[in-house]
Amino acid sequence: MGSRKQRRKPKLYPSDLTDAQWELIAPMVPVPSAGRPPIHSRRRIVDAILYVNRTGCSWRQLPHDFPK
Repeated sequence: MGSRKQRRKPKLYPSDLTDAQWELIAPMVPVPSAGRPPIHSRRRIVDAILYVNRTGCSWRQLPHDFPK
């Protein structure tokens, strides 16, 4: 029997959006209309941007559970 990869719920940070906040912001975040399918969710990318904004860290210093 092979083991299946299980998706873990990402660790929440104080800067992460709530579901209600994401519902308000989601229509303003563009969805790519062409090209390759996205690897990371738009919400996780916005959470990463908000983390950098709140902490002042550089993009390269993001915790490893955020998208590259």
